[in-house]
Amino acid sequence: MQQRTLGRTGRTVSVIGLGTWQLGADWGAVSEADALAVLDAAVDSGVTFFDTADVYGDGRSEQLIGAYRAAHPELSLTVATKMGRREEQDPANFTLAKFREWTDRSRANLGVDTLDLVQLHCPPTPVFSNDAVYDALDTLVADGVIASYGVSVETCDEALAAIARPGTATVQIILNAFRLKPLDEVLPAARETGVGIIARVPLASGLLSGKYTADTTFAADDHRTYNRHGEAFDVGETFSGVDFAEGVAAAREFAALVPSGLTPAQAALAWVAQQDGVSSVIPGARSPEQARANAVAGSAAPLGAPFEAAVRDIYDRRFRAAVHPRW
Repeated sequence: MQQRTLGRTGRTVSVIGLGTWQLGADWGAVSEADALAVLDAAVDSGVTFFDTADVYGDGRSEQLIGAYRAAHPELSLTVATKMGRREEQDPANFTLAKFREWTDRSRANLGVDTLDLVQLHCPPTPVFSNDAVYDALDTLVADGVIASYGVSVETCDEALAAIARPGTATVQIILNAFRLKPLDEVLPAARETGVGIIARVPLASGLLSGKYTADTTFAADDHRTYNRHGEAFDVGETFSGVDFAEGVAAAREFAALVPSGLTPAQAALAWVAQQDGVSSVIPGARSPEQARANAVAGSAAPLGAPFEAAVRDIYDRRFRAAVHPRW
């Protein structure tokens, strides 16, 4: 497993991390035993970076990670959590008092005094340009409540606004073979400033695994059912915002590019990880087998220029017109 510095946090993390949204909710039920088995398999495969949020299962994901960490004090893990979606999405709610309330809850859930990394969780766009927000985050760092802070964003413009702030350690953004816009400006800006890039939704909600057909259905409590058109939150979080049928067809094209020795999912993860400026990629996993398979991408050989060109061709033909201007 390759290791990289996580931006301005200064921490060394695995290039393939683990996203833990699915351990809390919104991807169907996952038992506590199964969730802990996923964490264990990821760590055994070299993963040292977990990403969670205070709203994943109303704190369940944080609590599971906290319990796992407490049971394995010998492990050197970095845990990033997120805050800001426990309240109405009003910029006026993003205050020091609220930040203290939210981080105190996360510290209790994770069983730590100081949170490794706290990210604003895709807040309203005006939050990214509010000086008072960054002053409040700096105060939490000075008080020892959090070690570092970053942002999770929906758009490239939001990412660039956050990167311009000297205290921003990381930016989390959707980046996959169906969402290439961050390669234009966000990754170069992050490289120049030393900000870490955490790439989320790297498999386009599973599309890039190549396992779906146009007839595939998902459970009622899975966001791939109830947020298909952005009914619950930004539609870009579900299948990267691409049309499902178009995504299935594009995934077949992508699968045809994959070199021997890798699955389509592993190649998709390796492609993201091999983009210059990416610190860590955070696929989810609902089983130990998925966690172990994902980790293989962290040691994959370079995919090469022809593969890169083919990915861009698929994007340009199928998605650029619909996706590029939106996010």
